[in-house]
Amino acid sequence: MTLPLEDIKILDLSRIYAAPAGSMILADLGADVIRIESPKGTDSMREWSPFVQSESTYYFTANRNKRSVTIDLKNEHGRSLFLKLVKNADVVLENFLTGTLDRLGIGYEQLKKINPNIILCSVTGYGQTGPYSKEPGFDPVIQAIGGLMDVTGHPEGESTRVGVPVVDIICSLYTAVSIMSAIRVKDKEGEGQHIDLSLLDVQISSLANIASSYLMAGNISKRLGNQHNNVVPYQVFQCEDRPLMIAVGNDKQFSKLCELLNQPEWLTNDKYRTNSARVENRREITEQLEQIFMTKHADEWFKLLSEKGIPSGPVNNVEQAFNHPQVRAREMVVEVPHPTLGKIKLVRNPIRFSKTPITIRKHPPLLGEHTVSFLQEELKLDLEDIEHLRSQGAI
Repeated sequence: MTLPLEDIKILDLSRIYAAPAGSMILADLGADVIRIESPKGTDSMREWSPFVQSESTYYFTANRNKRSVTIDLKNEHGRSLFLKLVKNADVVLENFLTGTLDRLGIGYEQLKKINPNIILCSVTGYGQTGPYSKEPGFDPVIQAIGGLMDVTGHPEGESTRVGVPVVDIICSLYTAVSIMSAIRVKDKEGEGQHIDLSLLDVQISSLANIASSYLMAGNISKRLGNQHNNVVPYQVFQCEDRPLMIAVGNDKQFSKLCELLNQPEWLTNDKYRTNSARVENRREITEQLEQIFMTKHADEWFKLLSEKGIPSGPVNNVEQAFNHPQVRAREMVVEVPHPTLGKIKLVRNPIRFSKTPITIRKHPPLLGEHTVSFLQEELKLDLEDIEHLRSQGAI
């Protein structure tokens, strides 16, 4: 079986989530991703609870299908070793503070001298330019600065971050897409390039309709809880037993909802007949809907709404989500052998290829697990050479 990226070699210097999750997508697609880590272990994700024995479950989320090699980039011999590896690499991925690679003597200009076709992808909080370029960037801070928190949460409550590191997650997708695009350019034109990805840029670009409403109409959106700024009804309603999310996306679906709820008069009422009118009269129609949805269990409403083609779904916790019949049918959980834990459960890649199915071929590696075998394979070093590098603190 040939995977799409199996001839691509990536030296991954990145840590935490956004960039490593991006390289994991590429690793799933077949790229040979080598995590270059400090011998002392500087990836904070390895230290974040909860743990299974001594292994972080958080670390597992972004590092399958990779190898781990320890090299101290602050060590002269370690840097020299790394630059030797760059000669045969396609991509270097990093997410250090802006300017760190240059200070270490392994910045883009130096890498180009070693390998003119190298692609360097730098993922930072604020990018390589601008007054904040030297600042560290973490997902919740970017959610705050980038406007996301201000539109998340209930109107009467505080601004709220999204419950998962959504900026990191979106940035991981841009990381994978940008690297694949740069590889495509290199294949066509024979040149590498430096990719500058910023978490703040990603967040701003992800404001979607919120951004457009402001840029085109001057509308500064505010928190509406589980309601939608531009569509009504499009929110969570409390049912007799638990909450239900309902997304009535257009007037045709609203007509079906009126039929289901036995409210034909809403279709002739100028305050409800169109979505624009419903947005204007949000509170009035929402209060009526709240009373109606309290009369049945969420699963009953889901069945009735589904029969009418109206999107809806009960609000599940994580356990309920993984036990959802569709999630189970799609086999979204995969068991993978692990050298110290026996087997671990990971979430499978959501891409479904008909000819080249994605598999989890390697467990998230232990720190330095592949150092010896990789250096033997890549640089043809023998055990004596490797022990000499270790004695110098290079690995």
